[in-house]
Amino acid sequence: MPNFPNPFFRWRPHPWHGLEVGSDQPKTVNAFIELTPFDTIKYEVDKKTGYMRVDRPQRSSSLPPSLYGFIPRTYCGDKVGALSKQDVKGDADPLDICVLSERPIDRNEVILSARVIGGLHMVDKGEADDKIISVLENDTYYKDIHSVNDLPPVLLERLRHYFGTYKLIPGKESNDVYVDGIFDEDHAYKVIQASIEDYETMYGE
Repeated sequence: MPNFPNPFFRWRPHPWHGLEVGSDQPKTVNAFIELTPFDTIKYEVDKKTGYMRVDRPQRSSSLPPSLYGFIPRTYCGDKVGALSKQDVKGDADPLDICVLSERPIDRNEVILSARVIGGLHMVDKGEADDKIISVLENDTYYKDIHSVNDLPPVLLERLRHYFGTYKLIPGKESNDVYVDGIFDEDHAYKVIQASIEDYETMYGE
C-alpha cells in the first residue's frame, strides 16, 4: 500500500475551500496568490471551479505594488463589516491579502506563508473590502518588520494609491471605491478572526 503523506490530496483542493488558513493564524496565514507586481491583467480564482479566470485587463497603467491574493477559508460577511466605522457590510468574498517580498516573485497561483503586519480599510460600493498587509515569512529583509508602522511611508502610499485608483474608469469623475484608512497588526488580527467566523457561518468548518 502506498505510503502517502498525511494529509494527502489525490485531487487538487479548491484554493478557497480546500486549503488551510494557517497553523499560526491570525499572526501567520497562508496566502493564495492571484496577482504579481508584473501583471497588467486582473486574474481571479473562479469560485465554482477553483481555476484561475481572466477577470479584466487593468484599467490603469499602474502595476500592483506587491503580491496579491486571498486567505483561504475566510469570508467577508457581517462580522467583518461590523469592524468598520462606516455603515457597510462585507463584500462576500474571501479576505484579500498583500504580501511584500524582497526578491521578485513573478508567478501567480502559488501558496506562501505570510506574516501579518496590518492592513488597509477599503470601501467598495458600500462594502468592506479590507486588504491585509503582510510580509513573506522567513524573508530576512523584512525580519524586523512587525507592523505597518515599521514600513517606509512611501511603500504604504503606493499600496494606498494603487487600491484607491485601480478601479477608476477613464472619463468617470466620481469613484465609489476609496481607502478609508490604514490599520495596525492588532486590528488586522481582528479582521482575520472575524473573516474566519464569517466563513464558518456561511460554509461550516
